[in-house]
Amino acid sequence: MERTVQQVEVDGGVAVGLDGSPSSLRALDVAAHEAELRSAVLHVVRAWSMRTAPRPADCPPGAVPSMDAYQRSVDESAERIVRDRLGAEPRIPVQRHIAHSPSPQALLSASRGADLLVVGHRGRGGFAGLLLGSVAEQCVRHAACPVLVVRPAI
Repeated sequence: MERTVQQVEVDGGVAVGLDGSPSSLRALDVAAHEAELRSAVLHVVRAWSMRTAPRPADCPPGAVPSMDAYQRSVDESAERIVRDRLGAEPRIPVQRHIAHSPSPQALLSASRGADLLVVGHRGRGGFAGLLLGSVAEQCVRHAACPVLVVRPAI
């Protein structure tokens, strides 16, 4: 497990934002397909804060988990989601990037080295009436690589 980072650095491949929402799960599926078509690495980017991180299971009630404990919990959660969606032995190389930072910052930093950035149209936050989530909109406006915004399955 790596140290806590705020920026995500990738060298080519397909990056995808993952927050566990249905939209991000669909984005993960699409990004995996794109990575397979390109014979590229799939970079799974999970940004977190204390507010959005799953509480470590081994932390007693009333105690505040350490940053390292939160980081491990987020990484374990992302690993479980990737395994559930892509299988224990994915057909493509997968790298997880866990960043203690706002989602747009982590995704935009990943976009500087990625060939493609894939995001869901709506994540966990915001207002349901928006056509495009604020994170997706920021990625579309500011990413350094092409961005694919994944809509829900019809």
